[in-house]
Amino acid sequence: MTAAVSHPVATPPPPRARRSRWLAVTVTLLGGMGLMLFAAPLASLLLRVPWAEAASQLWSRQARDALQVSLLCSVCATALCLILGLPVAWILTRTQLPGRSILRAITTLPVVLPPVVGGVALLLAFGREGVFGSFLDDAFGIRLAFSTYGVILAETFVAMPFLVLTVCGALQSADRHLEEAARTLGASPWTVFRRITLPQIRPSLLSGAVLCWARALGEFGATITFAGNLPGTTQTLPLAVYVALEQSPEAAVVLSLLLVAVSLSILIGLRKQWAGGL
Repeated sequence: MTAAVSHPVATPPPPRARRSRWLAVTVTLLGGMGLMLFAAPLASLLLRVPWAEAASQLWSRQARDALQVSLLCSVCATALCLILGLPVAWILTRTQLPGRSILRAITTLPVVLPPVVGGVALLLAFGREGVFGSFLDDAFGIRLAFSTYGVILAETFVAMPFLVLTVCGALQSADRHLEEAARTLGASPWTVFRRITLPQIRPSLLSGAVLCWARALGEFGATITFAGNLPGTTQTLPLAVYVALEQSPEAAVVLSLLLVAVSLSILIGLRKQWAGGL
């Protein structure tokens, strides 16, 4: 007579553990698909680069002029965003000005507005026959449309909302008790801003500046509508890519790679200032 051998029966994981496992798998799959959405276009661009002709394309007069205009205008636009955007953010968060919600919507509008529509609006406002452009032309001889200054203005128009939104969030979360304590000790408003407020919002200010610069560097629609596409004057790298795509696709790929390389190198170099080292 043989004794019956009992085998251990595998117990299924509890329902809560199964849900956690499926949730982890789902998040991983969706996250992987999201990363692929960013990585696939860049990988395709690298695979299509005509490396044998890349040096001559990058050294061409068109590429050098477009890069120079892009860097000059994007840096100037970022500086303008800092000079004008910080007071705008202050007004929206630290004053009791009536209609602030409407002003906030107006300053955020370029984020959702089609860039071409923004360019048309700039043309109607600051063009040679525009509401303010005709006054500037008659009184001071200043013509913004279809000039390098027009590129800077168009890039400032589309990029400044990123700075305003970032700084508004920082001002709202800043510790007001420190500012009030400094005022009670006799500090002037400028001293309170320089010694208390500015150090608190500096990371957000740098983040907003980097976002502004990146947005200005890639601006296309408002620029071509308001400033045109004049090589050496208003033709930025995105516009040069657009022109080259019709005439020489290989040159368009090389210029696109140049734009990606410049943007990535500066964003990575400044990541500690705008993303906390991520």
